[in-house]
Amino acid sequence: MNAERALALRPALDAVRRAARARRHPLVLVDGPSGAGKSTFAAALVAEWPGHPPKLVRVDEAIPGWRGLRRGAGALGPRLVRPHGAGLVGALDRWDWLADRPGSVERLRPGRPLVLEGCGAFLAGIDATDAVRVWLDAPYAIRRERALARDEGAFDDFWASWESDWRRVRRRSGAERRSAIRVRLGD
Repeated sequence: MNAERALALRPALDAVRRAARARRHPLVLVDGPSGAGKSTFAAALVAEWPGHPPKLVRVDEAIPGWRGLRRGAGALGPRLVRPHGAGLVGALDRWDWLADRPGSVERLRPGRPLVLEGCGAFLAGIDATDAVRVWLDAPYAIRRERALARDEGAFDDFWASWESDWRRVRRRSGAERRSAIRVRLGD
């Protein structure tokens, strides 16, 4: 992470850690459009977490293919987010992107904070009233450039449909109406 981006993230990282301290089963939802900087933010948060670091789960691990955003994010709620909030074992049903089929199931034991990062994280945690929500954004051109460069061409043919799906998921999750720590990168 470059120094300028690290400096831009500092206030939000500090705010998340302060807010999470008061939670019994800390859950941080990091959402925003593709290429906004969610993965960078989540990695920095986990790296700087005091004490035992949280478990980091990326929403795209559970999304069944390029057109499965709503279904995958929605399934994380009852399978992972709700059990975590109740102090129970949760499950991450992974998607094998290379084989384009369901992958392994990971059981997540209670007791560790959880950071859920990715497009659709707010939808996955829609019922999690005690979650700390972080919304990242950046200008469209910058987001698109970052996302397409990151995936080395694998995302190119799916950019437009993914953006469309993500906008529907954003509306469904009520992202604009939810209280959240808001971070805008790349202006």
